[in-house]
Amino acid sequence: MVVVGAGHAGCEAALASARLGLDTILFTVSVDSIALMPCNPNIGGSSKGHLVREIDALGGEMGINIDKTFIQSKMLNRSKGPAVHSLRAQADKADYSREMRQTLQRTKHLTIRQAEVSEILTEDDLSDQKSAENMRKQIAAVRTVSGAMYFCRAVILCTGTYLKARCLTGEMISYTGPNGLMAANYLTDSLVAHGIEMYRFKTGTPARIDKNSIDFSKMEEQKGDETIVPFSFTTNPEDVQIDQVSCWLTYTNERTHEIIRKNLDRSPIYAGVIEGTGPRYCPSIEDKVVKFADKNRHQIFLEPEGIHTNEMYVGGMSSSLPEDVQYEMYRTLPGLENAKIVRNAYAIEYDCINPNQLNATLEFKAIRGLFSGGQFNGSSGYEEAACQGLVAGINAAMQIKGREPLILDRSEAYIGVLIDDLVTKENHEPYRMMTSRAEYRLILRQDNADLRLTRKGYEIGLISEERYQAVCRKEQEIREELSRIAKVRIGAGREVQALLESYGSIPLNTGISLAELIRRPELDYEKLAPIDPERPSVSPGAAEQININIKYEGYITRQKKQVDQFRKIEKKKIPEGFDYDEVPSLRIEARQKLKLYQPSSIGQASRISGVSPADISVLLVYMEQLRRKQML
Repeated sequence: MVVVGAGHAGCEAALASARLGLDTILFTVSVDSIALMPCNPNIGGSSKGHLVREIDALGGEMGINIDKTFIQSKMLNRSKGPAVHSLRAQADKADYSREMRQTLQRTKHLTIRQAEVSEILTEDDLSDQKSAENMRKQIAAVRTVSGAMYFCRAVILCTGTYLKARCLTGEMISYTGPNGLMAANYLTDSLVAHGIEMYRFKTGTPARIDKNSIDFSKMEEQKGDETIVPFSFTTNPEDVQIDQVSCWLTYTNERTHEIIRKNLDRSPIYAGVIEGTGPRYCPSIEDKVVKFADKNRHQIFLEPEGIHTNEMYVGGMSSSLPEDVQYEMYRTLPGLENAKIVRNAYAIEYDCINPNQLNATLEFKAIRGLFSGGQFNGSSGYEEAACQGLVAGINAAMQIKGREPLILDRSEAYIGVLIDDLVTKENHEPYRMMTSRAEYRLILRQDNADLRLTRKGYEIGLISEERYQAVCRKEQEIREELSRIAKVRIGAGREVQALLESYGSIPLNTGISLAELIRRPELDYEKLAPIDPERPSVSPGAAEQININIKYEGYITRQKKQVDQFRKIEKKKIPEGFDYDEVPSLRIEARQKLKLYQPSSIGQASRISGVSPADISVLLVYMEQLRRKQML
């Protein structure tokens, strides 16, 4: 196996492949950039925390690594329901990269190689006999810029933001990757020569400010949670209760906005210098000021980049404005009046692919054995990259081993939502995961990722027997306790009334089921333990699931029924190579889109832009007619 790129996607892909027993070589333009965090110094966040938990449940490394290297942790959205609770941790960037590199180096079957891959080679490229025009090509090797060839059964492209990258700060353009690292300038041409459609996307990062030049007394302190919840289900919670580092909140103002408006003509974004499309949900400060002109201020977070550095990340204020303008605008913020910039903000442009060229396995439709993951697939974010790298690594390994691929559908995981969105929808900007994208988010919570996905990780071979059995015991514990609670009746005795009064809950006139009491907003499973004498000893993880299942039982039941309906059409498979030209009454646009995307199921076809419910009905009728003919 060859993995190209050692960012968050490449690390997960290489680890999955090697842990599944395949000799794997991981190429990077710089060994010092392994698991680099070139932008925000954190892991997780709204919906992204769900992805990290799912990566962990499948046997990935990101959750374990951040648990070892975080400096502050928070559970976001606690005031809302459990479906949108998301863990977010500030990382020590240097420690995160160093720890991941050590993990890679300790892994059997895995070799790290500092070299730039310049070409992918198929069997056709190495043979005088060419495949027929419509036949799928087979990956055979990669070539580096030095001319060395590495023969392999599969290649996973995880190039991040390095392909033909250029960084822009005002009028200054440097042809480098993030943080001034070397760009990868040759591979794009090879991909285009193999018929792969490329996009040009953009992202950006804010300045880094010297902590010694900041007046924190003018800012609002942002502390971490008192009780820290780990990302990985394997991490002992007691091991992560550390002294945390604070973040700080300040705001832009009208002076800041006026400086930005006055210098828009010097911004590459607005001067027409930038060719790539930027992320809608992570806009630059220029975009915020222009597109949200009615707002007189924007939140700005000052976040430490690590324990052993004075650099502070200015979250929410990425920019491509010139250096002199950056100094002027940053110094208008309360607390940053004397700010000294350590690293300038910049925008970065890079090549990536149109992801509709991929199957749900993240393998290219046109080239067997060629997989990809991460920002190369048109997504944004470390977490989105890592989960794609993990799935690509698993599926490349499964293909080589002759086993069934891992395909998660939208009802099973946020990872399934993300990949399905990438491969079935038109993406003209960097894709960002959000809880609103998941239709079944009430059952795809971050707290139950282990119950949803550990079995799959075990069947693949990335989860140990011991860990799998622990999850099985947890499932049994939850089942048995839910069954017991359904039968427990609570009387209106003095002890009960006193407990209810202590929590501001309405007293009882008559007996009631324990489940009904738990459903009261002010009460929960733990609070009612004193009046439940038969309650067995239950693990904290199981107790959390019991409480959520009882409180949201009606909503969860309704969502499970929706999932059943979803799976009915998802199970209606479309044969490979299906001829849509033979389907009468199918609209021209639908026919074109279906031929382009080649969906594997009716469910996937229904989510393609330009395919209407009427088109799906026509397709279903035609497929039923075909089925009946074949039975005769």
